[in-house]
Amino acid sequence: MAITKEKKNEVMKKYARHEGDTGSTEVQIAVLTADINELNEHVRTHKKDYASQRGLMRKIGHRRNLLAYLRNNDVQSYRELIKSLGLRR
Repeated sequence: MAITKEKKNEVMKKYARHEGDTGSTEVQIAVLTADINELNEHVRTHKKDYASQRGLMRKIGHRRNLLAYLRNNDVQSYRELIKSLGLRR
């Protein structure tokens, strides 16, 4: 259900601001997006797994808050990130 460690490290490398960056807002949003996509597939196949649905909603809410924070503090980075991740249609 959760993303693998290798995939998480790959996402971290792609969106890191500098070498070893694991906690910047961009990295957190990218990792959450990868995790949300995995959970979305799980919930599609297991429709009655309400615990996973709740976890998915929590992750979506957390990502929404981080996106709002990034939008308020660094608009250019926000626009690049949502374009790169394919968010906001």
